[in-house]
Amino acid sequence: MAESKEFQAVPQEEDLSQIERDLKFYPSTTTNPALLYVEQIEQFNRDGYLRSLRIFDDQEVAENREYFDRLLETVIAAGGNSYSISTAHMKYGKVYDLLTHPKIVAYVKDLLGENLVAWGSHFFCKMPHDGKSVAWHQDASYWPLSPSKAVTVWLAIDNADPENANMRFIAGSHHHGHMTYRPSGSHEDNVLNQTIDNPEQYGSPIDDSLQAGEISIHSDLLLHGSEANESDRRRCGLTLRYCATDVRAGMDWNAKGVIVSGSDPSGHWLNPARPEND
Repeated sequence: MAESKEFQAVPQEEDLSQIERDLKFYPSTTTNPALLYVEQIEQFNRDGYLRSLRIFDDQEVAENREYFDRLLETVIAAGGNSYSISTAHMKYGKVYDLLTHPKIVAYVKDLLGENLVAWGSHFFCKMPHDGKSVAWHQDASYWPLSPSKAVTVWLAIDNADPENANMRFIAGSHHHGHMTYRPSGSHEDNVLNQTIDNPEQYGSPIDDSLQAGEISIHSDLLLHGSEANESDRRRCGLTLRYCATDVRAGMDWNAKGVIVSGSDPSGHWLNPARPEND
């Protein structure tokens, strides 16, 4: 992957070891959610994820896909690949618009509270028969953030199902704290560089099947991954990353944090403007 990214290359662990982090799950305390039901808040606290939340209609789905198709063509022509479009909201106005979309922000605000920052955007696009998997991992292992009040929104650009290697979750695994992982070997064709072995010790995998235009939301401590796409269909998703504004970021990651709700009285997050392109 050619560009800077939320998931950074080794020596990631050495860099993060210099940062004191609070890696325990903070359950949502929202009692009067705007979009979610109270039962969904309870489910998120228990299972660590929500899924099949509709954001876009069919016309908007087509527009998002057409935009990504053009972007992918441009990136590949410049020497990138289908996984290298990362920190995209700092480069592309359309991705900034998706990251700050009011309905997506409202869902996340129901989980993380009024004061909210959006800091990450990364396309995970599995081309047909590309042979690459995303090994079982926790997002928090890659992020220099503390405390652990962060989530990933996975926006389906294409339909995602078991046939084309949808993401999978281990429900409740976020309650186990930060897990031991090992570096992935080059022979494993892992998109990332960490692997948590024996995920079944924490529970049974659950498919995060989504229709294009739907999102799922999962805790940064939830164990998740996906198999290689062996089908004839592409499986593209845009991951959007959010945290509460009282979260502190190391390694200068605060520079990419956009305030999408409430305020950041400390001024820690630098709140970059929308890129002028798109």
